[in-house]
Amino acid sequence: MTRVLEFVVALIIVFVLAVIVGLFLPSHAHIERSIEISHNPQHIYDVLNNFRRFGDYGGGALQALDPQVKYTMSGAAYGPGATLTWQGNDTIGDGKLVNKSGNIDLAGNSTVTWDLTNDWHGENKTFTFTVTPSHGQRVSTVTWGYDVDYGWNLIDRYSRLWIHGDPATMIQYGLDSLQNMLAGIPNVDYGKLEPGLYRTNATPMLLVSTKATRTLDDIDTAKTAALKQIEAAMAKLGVKAAGPTTTITTEWGDTTYTFDLAVPIDSTTLTIDGKPYDLTKLPPPPTAGQQAAPASTSAASAGSAAGTSSAADASSAGAPASGSSAGNEENGPAPGSLDKKNQLIVNANVRAVMFPAREVLQATWTGEAGIPLVRMALKAYAGTHGYQYDENANRLYDQLTSPAAVPDSDQVYRVFLPVMNAPAQTPEQISGRAKPLEALDPAIWSGEAKGADNADKSANEKKPEARKRSAPAKKRHRR
Repeated sequence: MTRVLEFVVALIIVFVLAVIVGLFLPSHAHIERSIEISHNPQHIYDVLNNFRRFGDYGGGALQALDPQVKYTMSGAAYGPGATLTWQGNDTIGDGKLVNKSGNIDLAGNSTVTWDLTNDWHGENKTFTFTVTPSHGQRVSTVTWGYDVDYGWNLIDRYSRLWIHGDPATMIQYGLDSLQNMLAGIPNVDYGKLEPGLYRTNATPMLLVSTKATRTLDDIDTAKTAALKQIEAAMAKLGVKAAGPTTTITTEWGDTTYTFDLAVPIDSTTLTIDGKPYDLTKLPPPPTAGQQAAPASTSAASAGSAAGTSSAADASSAGAPASGSSAGNEENGPAPGSLDKKNQLIVNANVRAVMFPAREVLQATWTGEAGIPLVRMALKAYAGTHGYQYDENANRLYDQLTSPAAVPDSDQVYRVFLPVMNAPAQTPEQISGRAKPLEALDPAIWSGEAKGADNADKSANEKKPEARKRSAPAKKRHRR
């Protein structure tokens, strides 16, 4: 009996001591980890200011414990109010992150704060990120901190002894994953762009596929030659230009630029060798797997897809199978047939397509030499804001919206990156810095606008001078 009493007294003493020690333990805890990342500080801030890429870095520790974890986003798309919830197994449980505040200062410390709700001990749990640039903004130190209040809950106060467990593991895992993720984003400054998200309309186009070495002179020469072929085809088909000359990038190689030069036209129906073809009924471009497989579509079904409903039988009678040129080496591909990309063959080099309606990220730029950099900047912007894109399936393209007589350094271009699963607007649109995408008057390009003849005459008179002014820039290689 004595020993039992001694044991009870010992337990009481231990309990009292535990309470006393607990009372003196701090009611607040803080830990942080840092990493240096060779990347633009605005890129890092933008990644942290929305949750669209969270699964690629912050969710790594959660996914390691539960590969089936599910994320749901709600609230604002960016900045304060953006919310991410997750549902996981018994190990990670459920949780929620809410973007509480953000402040960008590219010359100093940029900060982002997330409120955290999960089954970790404590209250008022927050993650705080600090991005500090150095080396001329070529390197950024990212510090990820965790704060929690325990109040008078003594059990929670003791839990701070294990704060270097789950919280620290998630932070370190997240920083390492953030560094790896940013390595896949072009390190290009997009601070001068004001990009917007828009929806474009389906547009009939004539195009010529071509390539040139990566100098402004050679690229312009290739564009001029392609444009002449398109203009000759338009005259023969009886259609007019209905929009600006469009350059669709296929590959920006180390020394060679491969692209399509396209011109929007004013009709979706073309008559080739007396047969009508409806561009809206062309089959979609084949996937990579379909291109590798032999064409199996019948001649009648392929021609029927290209022909109008009123003349489907007539236009499909002699049409080739989809994916074949139905020509020969001497005479070239047969007009009215489909090439391997399911483009309608107009002549040896000119193709007709229906440029699809799509969601795009767009920015405007002045100066021909800077367009390749703008393309990279849009890809970087999409990467940091969590917009998906596939350059193989949906290529970048740009439109020259200023008259040809304008010097290269003053030419205005609209550059487009097709994207998927993006929100309705960019932060620049929400703040009003990015304006709505202005509709262009088709009459300007068809030459039917009032005073267009005088404008063309004036442009032609100024061309030599403009070319002379732009010549020094055109000797430089594109970067």
